[in-house]
Amino acid sequence: MHARTPLRHLLAGAALAAVLAVPALAQDETKTLTVGLTADAVHLDPQAGEELSSNIMFYHIYDPLIRRDANLEFGPGLAESWELVDDTTWRFRLRDDVAFHNGEPFTADDVVFTLERLKASLMANLAKNIESFSAIDDHTVEIKTFQPYAALPNDLAAILILNREHVASVGEEQVDLQPVGTGPYQLAEWVKEDRLVLEANEDYWAGAPEIDRVVFRPITNPATRTAALLTGELDIVQDLSVRDVERVRREDGFEVITRPSLLNLVLALDMRETSPTIPLDTNPMQDRRVREAIARAIDVDTLSKVVMNGLSTPSEQYVPSTHVGYVDGASFREMYPFDVARARELMAEAGWADGFEMTLDATNNRYVNDAQIAQALASMLSQIGIDLELNLMPRANFFGYIRVPSEQSSFIMSGWDVPSGDAGSMYAVMFYTRGVKEGYGQVNRGSYSNPEVDRLVDLADSTPRMEERDAHLQEATKILLEDIPMIPVHYEQDIYAARDGVVFEPRTDKFLWAYEMDVQD
Repeated sequence: MHARTPLRHLLAGAALAAVLAVPALAQDETKTLTVGLTADAVHLDPQAGEELSSNIMFYHIYDPLIRRDANLEFGPGLAESWELVDDTTWRFRLRDDVAFHNGEPFTADDVVFTLERLKASLMANLAKNIESFSAIDDHTVEIKTFQPYAALPNDLAAILILNREHVASVGEEQVDLQPVGTGPYQLAEWVKEDRLVLEANEDYWAGAPEIDRVVFRPITNPATRTAALLTGELDIVQDLSVRDVERVRREDGFEVITRPSLLNLVLALDMRETSPTIPLDTNPMQDRRVREAIARAIDVDTLSKVVMNGLSTPSEQYVPSTHVGYVDGASFREMYPFDVARARELMAEAGWADGFEMTLDATNNRYVNDAQIAQALASMLSQIGIDLELNLMPRANFFGYIRVPSEQSSFIMSGWDVPSGDAGSMYAVMFYTRGVKEGYGQVNRGSYSNPEVDRLVDLADSTPRMEERDAHLQEATKILLEDIPMIPVHYEQDIYAARDGVVFEPRTDKFLWAYEMDVQD
């Protein structure tokens, strides 16, 4: 297998079977790629929710106005150009040679429809800074923001365009099963929890894909996924188990490919006066000293070396060093090094020398070795008197269980990545005070509230200059590192394995995008 730069550099500055009418290719001409994923897509409607396996499918089937390449650089997508007309008005010139999978031409009306529908969806936060939008003509769209907002193009890279006529034709409930976009692939078959099959869109506006047919197989068990690769059932697998890395490397005809992940494993701490799984009248985690004690009791180096086999990197902040809002020289690990003795002192100072009980809500099949990490955390926190009961569940149940405004959790282990390259997209939904401003705080699972953080996020979201936005977000980062509303644990390594002949280079955002891949004999 040979990694390579994608052939197409388009950027300058994806229960039931659903079968669409996709012309079958002659068998001897079909180039097929079979991919082993950790989980099936939850949705094929890109406004019904966000989760990695679903996102991978979204970007095969749909396109955004602005696309990000494998290294998170932004450039033209369905919009071939754009300009800032004034401080709050953006004008986008759309491609005039694009058709949806159903043959309908792509026009400005589809962009307007998508944004209208988005505003009323679970993904409304993506449009929280958009005041209005209109079609100037068939291929020009104008978007106005409430105030100057430099990061609008970044947000638009996550908004995928639907066809108004198709949604009206099939009805809202069928968009999940009969998706129609402008993307390089279209749905051929979806048998939930068994396979999802995509066929190439030969009329794709950026050129027909090299791979004609892509079969995604959800295989939740890591050992089964590895075995399927080695026996030839799969061409490539996502999230190779860290325990299988050396085994695959020893096999002829296969290669292991790794790259640092954007996914930051984090622990959200409940900040409410009382907490649902802590059987006390007062929630100890309201006291910053208790939050610091928990941070100091977690040995991230041992997690990396023992649980992750060295295939993780302890996280210094909430976003990587490449992102807007990262503070050079600031390190959560240096501020709160592993120190059980000091953690016990802090617990005693806060009046909780005897500790307390609470529950950790976590997945057992979403993140690399997530169940083992949760078990290790229980052992570590027991050293400072915290009796941690584990509530482990499949990812299919987990995200609904912890979804705000659900109030069932005291302590949550989850992952968060920021493919926009901008901490503001995380801070606005995870740390902004809940219920204060529409579109903000929807994923604030610990009910954290700091008016100064809110003010800084507001300032960041009201400047047309990225340098000023960066400065405001850096100030917010400093406060968050001091307040400890969330503990960053580590960045996973993205680990793939593929047979020889698969041409593949991992993307920063972990999307397995077949359009950038090839299969050679």
